[in-house]
Amino acid sequence: MINSKCAERIIQNSKFKTPKSENMNNVFVYCEIEGTQVQEVSQELLTKGRKLANQLGVDLNAIVAGTGIKGKVENQILPYGVDKLFVFDAEGLFPYTSAPHTDILVNLFKEEQPQIALMGATVIGRDLGPRVSSSLTSGLTADCTELEIGDYDDKKSGTHYDNLLYQIRPAFGGNIVATIVNPDHRPQMATVRSGVMQKALYEGKAKGEVVYADVAKYVPEADFVVKVLDRHVEAAKHNLKGAPIVVAGGYGVGSKENFDLLFQLAKELHGEVGASRAAVDAGWCDHDRQIGQTGVTVHPKVYIACGISGQIQHIAGMQDSGIIISVNNDPDAPINKIADYVITGTVEEVLPKLIKYYKANNK
Repeated sequence: MINSKCAERIIQNSKFKTPKSENMNNVFVYCEIEGTQVQEVSQELLTKGRKLANQLGVDLNAIVAGTGIKGKVENQILPYGVDKLFVFDAEGLFPYTSAPHTDILVNLFKEEQPQIALMGATVIGRDLGPRVSSSLTSGLTADCTELEIGDYDDKKSGTHYDNLLYQIRPAFGGNIVATIVNPDHRPQMATVRSGVMQKALYEGKAKGEVVYADVAKYVPEADFVVKVLDRHVEAAKHNLKGAPIVVAGGYGVGSKENFDLLFQLAKELHGEVGASRAAVDAGWCDHDRQIGQTGVTVHPKVYIACGISGQIQHIAGMQDSGIIISVNNDPDAPINKIADYVITGTVEEVLPKLIKYYKANNK
């Protein structure tokens, strides 16, 4: 694995080119909602944002926009350590449309001038993030898998920068990990994949201030010309990200038929089935079950890795599992080094026995 560190250079914008005296501005998180329910990815980002704000010695601020949300979203956001929550509540802000949400963030950021702005790498975040960063000429790193604070030396100009946001993400199909910094422009914007960060209520003290903004001040009436007439939301096929037990298969499973054994075991254990990229590319499992840097990140209590070699791209998506059990016919497979238990053998040999003994002892 190659670690590539590069500086992101964005078109100059005098309003948002940040001198060192402005480096203490706050961290902002855009919170997505479905109706009046704050999405889990936003709570994960609030948890990470609180840690970044603590490192920088600044406040954590949050933004939420919707219709009929006043008094219904505050308790879903403030417990994660938010110092100030900006609530935008008006007709036309839900379901999400691009123009009003973009203007809310752009105009609020011009007032507050945050040093960091985070949002989920979701359908909404992938639409909203580029629009906001383009309007502010601030730059954006998409699909980050990790965020850290650190210093950066620009060797070309000889300039040293303190406390920049390291925006870490896979590149070139996950074959390298790039660490991207944005030294000269603010806010430093990043979208982060769901499940990468773990959400946790904040145990410290935060200010917990709520500001109910005047939407008309930030959003022109023309932004509401586009209206959503009807929505069809497809129910999730599985709960891989939240499953307590995950049975995952790699290329070593051998065939799509052998993947049926994984589904049988997962059914007995009341778990979900995941897959490595190699297994997905082979057509043995659906893409939405892919685990790793270019898939989803899971944190189950038990992770059973069947025929998975343990490439770093896959390990990045499951390394925080509680107990890792490796089923592999290669005793030297890299995944065995991080596994708590190793069963040496093929999937065809081992899984039928696991299913049989679990049924016999779980009456």
